[in-house]
Amino acid sequence: MHISEGVLSSQTLAAGWVITGVGTAVGLKKLDPDKIVRVAVFSSAFFLASLVNLRFGAVSTHLSLVAPVGLILGWSVFPAVLTALLLQALLLQSGGIIVLGANTANMALPGLMVYLLFAAQIRANNTAVAGIFAFSAGALAVFLSAVGAACLIYLSNPEMAGVAKFFLGVHVPLALLEGGVTFFMVSFLKKTSPDILRGVDRR
Repeated sequence: MHISEGVLSSQTLAAGWVITGVGTAVGLKKLDPDKIVRVAVFSSAFFLASLVNLRFGAVSTHLSLVAPVGLILGWSVFPAVLTALLLQALLLQSGGIIVLGANTANMALPGLMVYLLFAAQIRANNTAVAGIFAFSAGALAVFLSAVGAACLIYLSNPEMAGVAKFFLGVHVPLALLEGGVTFFMVSFLKKTSPDILRGVDRR
């Protein structure tokens, strides 16, 4: 979900860049160099999932896969999302460079949050229980991203409260869809490649 240029205030843009800068620095520090390719693969998945945009005025919505990306990459979700959104801004004029920090923070923070909340439980439990946690992670990540975007819009311009509420409502069915997608992805990985679910951090 991209917020376009010219919507957010300078203070909100600055805060977004600070959060993105810190998150990216921590993610790169924790990243196991041998697993950089894995980060690139999931960054590409995020990029491809975001190609189909449904625009609603100053904002757009789309499938993101931010939950499975966050569950697998942990803190490295920040450089993965930043790279994907940068390429979208440069190649597809989606979002923008100035608002890149805010858009990255808005997508990567929920990915990190579901990693902290659910990743250990998904790794430790059987496929059925892990699938329940995965669905919860997928739905929660999208809902948190939608709440974050709505808050950013409202804080930057309270007169856009109606747009913020509409934007939030549009993402409720998308949250359920992403929960289902995350459920199937995690269930498949638990059966076929459980090592991928162990993350990309240094050991």
